Amino acid sequence: MIYYDTWTSPLGEILLRANQHALTGLFFSGQKYFPTRNATWHHAPDHPPLRQARAEIEDFFAGTRQHFTVPMQMDGSAFQQQVWRALAEIPYGTVVSYGEIARRIGVGREHARAVGSATGRNPISVMVPCHRVLSSGGHLTGYAGGLERKRALLTLEGADAVAGRNLELAL
Repeated sequence: MIYYDTWTSPLGEILLRANQHALTGLFFSGQKYFPTRNATWHHAPDHPPLRQARAEIEDFFAGTRQHFTVPMQMDGSAFQQQVWRALAEIPYGTVVSYGEIARRIGVGREHARAVGSATGRNPISVMVPCHRVLSSGGHLTGYAGGLERKRALLTLEGADAVAGRNLELAL
């Protein structure tokens, strides 16, 4: 069974998706890889994982939450799972490069593009903080929710000041 709800965030509408026990998706409207709802999905705003996820993401945007505790389940390949676990370990307000994520998971910086591809498929935006990953030059690149949202999320976290990055868009 797939449960869902929507919430209007400061950065646009968000779709929350869950199974019986855990959050399985957090997607900005219009983002790349946005899932298609169908008749098997049930609108259930009071479903416990959805209710908890909505409360936690509201707190994040209000600036009162830096860590998420809602149970999450992300389906993907073994490599994607490795990358997503590494993303989840990036502290609030900091940034790393795709090459650094590759190094952390033991595949070497030469696999930065593969890491970028897996990062782009992250099904739980914001809570699994793929927005905290920049190019090796410190530029904004590759965010399924859009680069302006990525910049806004990093600014909300103060990552631009903490990391000493100018957050320029890569051309």
